[in-house]
Amino acid sequence: MHDRSRKFLERLLASIGPSGYEEQPASVWREEATSFAATIVRDRHGNTDAVLNPGGSPRILLAGHLDEIGFVVTHVEDDGFLRFGTVGKWDLQVVQGQRVVIRAANGLVRGVIGKKPVHLQKESDRSQVPEVSDLWIDIGVGSREEALSSIAVGDPVVLDAPFVELPGEKAVCRGLDDRGGAFSVLEAGRILSEMERPPRAEVHLVATCQEEIGIRGARTSAYRIDPVVAIVVDVTFATDEPGSRSERSAYGDVKLGGGPVISRGPNIHPRLFSLLVETAQEHGIPYQIIAEPGGTGTDAQEMQVVRGGIATALVSIPLRYMHTPCEMVSMNDLIRVARLLAHATAAIQDAEQFIL
Repeated sequence: MHDRSRKFLERLLASIGPSGYEEQPASVWREEATSFAATIVRDRHGNTDAVLNPGGSPRILLAGHLDEIGFVVTHVEDDGFLRFGTVGKWDLQVVQGQRVVIRAANGLVRGVIGKKPVHLQKESDRSQVPEVSDLWIDIGVGSREEALSSIAVGDPVVLDAPFVELPGEKAVCRGLDDRGGAFSVLEAGRILSEMERPPRAEVHLVATCQEEIGIRGARTSAYRIDPVVAIVVDVTFATDEPGSRSERSAYGDVKLGGGPVISRGPNIHPRLFSLLVETAQEHGIPYQIIAEPGGTGTDAQEMQVVRGGIATALVSIPLRYMHTPCEMVSMNDLIRVARLLAHATAAIQDAEQFIL
């Protein structure tokens, strides 16, 4: 991975943006897009659209969602402890005892998620998954007034889990679901902008919002842009670690570092699927295939049925430890996904080729 791309990835992952609070990562993403995009469009929902080759045809949308799972402050106790709600799907066994960062109006506030110590729990409680009501955030203050001097009800919260690089070009951080996808989409645009022959298509690189709470930004962005083709980038389960090996029959044999994962099933346009596979083979990009028997639960699921229907595909990044503070990807896979998207986009010549 080039140094500029690596620094962009680190800045994007350092930003705080649970669903509905994506302003910070969107700002980082837009800043990077200005170096090569012809125009950048922001909408009222929170999606960001970087456009290449405006006026070209057909219109193609490449999308990755910017939001992450997180929390929001819901109440401040008299003694300064904070109650919170979850944004997105959490395994609360992972949450207890973690450090957190609150994005407050006047800066970042750090704290920890507290729970009754195991020594003080009843025997019956020790084997139970905690409820949100069993947990709290401790920011080290002693009163409600002191807490409200630095934070407010409604402030977003994320786990304090910064970017770490491991051997073999592996990256570990919170929020790789799906900042990794948003990164790869923008890197695909960078590759397209540097091609000797620009694509015929008008290309929309979109960082969507609010995927983790109902795939919302996919609907609004696709409706506004009205593309012929949409290729969505998200993450999928790497089934090469001990806890997931037994799930291969349901989720596929997916390896971290094995290259882009191309989905096949009713959510995926068959000719677009074939184009992605042929493009990977032509350009020597390693790839993996998984079957999706129904909806994919990603932005692709919603985009496919916007307006009169969109030829839609899903390319996924293998990821270990999804929805935890230590999500792991191969940075080589991030770049391979970007290359696949760029070359597939450049190969699309005609909207009619997707009429079934």
